[in-house]
Amino acid sequence: MANERIILGIDPGTTIMGFGLIKIVNKKMQFLQLNELQLSKYDNHYQKLKIIFERTIELIDTHHPDEIAIEAPFFGKNVQSMLKLGRAQGVAMAAGLSRDIPITEYEPKKIKMAITGNGNASKEQVAKMLQQLLGLKELPKNLDSTDGLAAAVCHFFNSGKVVGEKNYTGWDAFVKNNEDRVKK
Repeated sequence: MANERIILGIDPGTTIMGFGLIKIVNKKMQFLQLNELQLSKYDNHYQKLKIIFERTIELIDTHHPDEIAIEAPFFGKNVQSMLKLGRAQGVAMAAGLSRDIPITEYEPKKIKMAITGNGNASKEQVAKMLQQLLGLKELPKNLDSTDGLAAAVCHFFNSGKVVGEKNYTGWDAFVKNNEDRVKK
């Protein structure tokens, strides 16, 4: 039997929660799904948290991921936004933990670095690289779902590595340390 696992990636948010799923078969990625949960139509913050929890449970129960990768909140200037984002992330994590699924948190720069080789890449650059890596026919209008997918792919690329283990000084160092990812 093939060595298989499924990774659920989540980009938490209280306006839009993005998620993506990949399947790993014999150390090769296969795209399963990406989508987003639109939360802007709900006024009540607690209702949004309930829906995030329920949708995450639904994803887990439908796809049976072996691991969850979640984007960590970035530190902005607005404390209230950070609090709401942290709650959204915590609720998604609680859903995974309630099903005994291991969760790994990645800083946004770490995810961007893993996907593009540039920790300051734009959402569009990350989405385009994912499109190439996974053979996606088209990209969604909102890129929150590709951010969730990026978390899953980042987790796959970092499997077996100590998170934060390597720092790259440029493309040459990145390519040298990731020869298995370079297409020849």
